[in-house]
Amino acid sequence: MRSGTTAALGGFGAFFDPKAAGYRDPILVATTDGVGTKLKLAIAAGKHDSIGIDLVAMCVNDLVVQGAEPLFFLDYFASGRLDVAIGTAIIAGIADGCRDAGCALIGGETAEMPGLYADGDYDLAGFAVGAVERGEAITGETVREGDIVLGLASSGLHSNGYSLVRRIVEASGLPLKSPAPFARDRSLGEALLTPTRIYVRSCLAAARTGKVKALAHITGGGLVENVPRVLPPDFAAALDAKAWPLPPVFRWLMASGGVADAEMARVFNCGLGMIAVVAPADADAITAMLAAAGEQVQRVGRIVARPADAPGCVVDGMERAWRA
Repeated sequence: MRSGTTAALGGFGAFFDPKAAGYRDPILVATTDGVGTKLKLAIAAGKHDSIGIDLVAMCVNDLVVQGAEPLFFLDYFASGRLDVAIGTAIIAGIADGCRDAGCALIGGETAEMPGLYADGDYDLAGFAVGAVERGEAITGETVREGDIVLGLASSGLHSNGYSLVRRIVEASGLPLKSPAPFARDRSLGEALLTPTRIYVRSCLAAARTGKVKALAHITGGGLVENVPRVLPPDFAAALDAKAWPLPPVFRWLMASGGVADAEMARVFNCGLGMIAVVAPADADAITAMLAAAGEQVQRVGRIVARPADAPGCVVDGMERAWRA
């Protein structure tokens, strides 16, 4: 249990002391998220041991993009009837995710609601609170034309686009237990359920150098909708699709589902789970720091001036790079 936590099982609430966690004048940052229809795939595959990691990742990755350190996490697990084995696997995954993120799992709620959830179905929600010292939050306000865009590799699909994924799987006729066409050493279900990467430790270390101007967690909305969220309105990101490899799972989805390039960039992370914006003079140092922390990092684009009514993120060369 991390410093600052005074939670005890069975209570109605949990206390956390930011001062005991080492903060002098912290601003608290809160976020909540779920796993979406990736849950349906986990239920269909009968694989529940990593979906809790996804739940934590979706929340804590949203905290770190603001320079905030995750402090504690709570979960909400609802089903029609509690299956103890499934519940145990899910909570174990949540605990694993919290350890990876360095935050405390201080509580949660397990609800049984027969009549609301079909037998075998369940839902998850996560809630995370983090802190950043006053004046040290990452806001993106210092981003300027010519800055470098770094892309941090994803572990796969993460936790977005699964309604489309499930339609493609259904249309393919492949059983989830069959070998994945893009990863023959794993079943299709296992490969598609690869948990979301948690970027907290690496990105937090980079953020604390003061040289990271912006961070974007690439979730629902893909590259083209998430990157502009952290940029000033007068600037856009010009990404080069040839600058990073498109993982095989995305190539399979494109080919099997007939998904257009623009739709891929709008729905999926396309191999980049996190984006960082840095000054040209700092790009090598931040790249080396992130790589030393275990990230696969590529220079994937630059910041450019954004004319009125122009998109905030453009991915060039998709057809040549992704369909070669």
